[in-house]
Amino acid sequence: MGMWLKSATALSMLGSVLITGHANADEEHKQVWRLFVADHTKPVVRAIDLESGKELGKFDLKGYAALAASNSGETVFAVQTEDDVVNVIKTGIKLEDHGDHRDLEISDTALLKEKFEGKRPVHAVMHGDNVVLFFDREGKAHELSEQDILKGNPQAKIIDATAPHHGVVVPFGNQYLASVPNLEAETKPDALPPRLGLRVLDSDGKQNGDVATCTALHGEAFSASLVAFGCEEGVLIASPSKDKQAELKMLSYGADLPKGKVSTLLGSKAIQFFLGNYGEDKIALIDPESDTPYRLVDLPTRRVDFALDPARLKNAYVLTEDGQLHLINILDGTIVRSAKVTEPYSKDGHWRDPRPRLAVAGDHIAITDPRHSLVRLINIESFKEDRTIAVADQPFSIVAVGGSGAVH
Repeated sequence: MGMWLKSATALSMLGSVLITGHANADEEHKQVWRLFVADHTKPVVRAIDLESGKELGKFDLKGYAALAASNSGETVFAVQTEDDVVNVIKTGIKLEDHGDHRDLEISDTALLKEKFEGKRPVHAVMHGDNVVLFFDREGKAHELSEQDILKGNPQAKIIDATAPHHGVVVPFGNQYLASVPNLEAETKPDALPPRLGLRVLDSDGKQNGDVATCTALHGEAFSASLVAFGCEEGVLIASPSKDKQAELKMLSYGADLPKGKVSTLLGSKAIQFFLGNYGEDKIALIDPESDTPYRLVDLPTRRVDFALDPARLKNAYVLTEDGQLHLINILDGTIVRSAKVTEPYSKDGHWRDPRPRLAVAGDHIAITDPRHSLVRLINIESFKEDRTIAVADQPFSIVAVGGSGAVH
């Protein structure tokens, strides 16, 4: 039985998990969300309170940043690929689980003094309480503890991925999954070699088993105990064996799917499921346990960005270049509703031209609109714009951090 049937049961069971419990008499129950927005061109990240729209902080960086939030939501990593540095922003939101409820601690947001330098950082992979930063032109990854960073004493564990390439290293229990460059391929003088596969490393960095084929590996995501990687041949899945060692299996696209590939992946945190692109005008719902793991959804125009809802587990949101936002039911692969939320943003032109980006923040989808210097807040229930937040210059990359809990 694949995910499509299992998920309906899982969703009904998870209703109780999402309840945060009852506050005591001396507690106030609050929900707080903060948006972290990087500018498209200027080296700056802004922290914004979702409810008030107030700017809580403006952080000057060295260069343009792509943003990634940690699993806990206590930090946001600002990866400045062209300027060889990664900065860390303390979000000022801490959620602590107490079984029947969660405690919420709110403090000021701040740019931490700790920064991580290396040649061409691209990926910040979150795993448990750790982050792994990959530096393309070094061919090495740095694994760091988020709590050590917050305490001001980070110690990096270095994982060697053999040679410089546009790669990734993903922790997997006490092992690592590392991309493998094709060093025999002809490359231009300043170009990095392509990827040919994935290998499993032990905790000391020694290879276990053979290299698994994964041509042009790009995109990775966690879901439950699995990790998925996008490849030319299909999606490569790493799963734990009985003794918790990584087992690699290729989910081939097969002859029934149209020409295309997955190169960007998102993983559900609550049900075992992945969402990926498939070419530019389709998305792929991927169930690793199904005999037919791929379900494609045709989009009216090319995809600009997409996101999974961490609370409404059957919801995915896709923004297309015609300015429409689409709600997709991941259980049956249908577009449930669509709404015009921005002007059209063509995918033609440079891949890094300013275009909207999405983040799910509680009851809203926050969408950057760089052309109009706005963040648009779309109400998930009504699927209409509630309001906008003015953000100077060209708001681009965005992450949302927050939740609800008891404030003592």
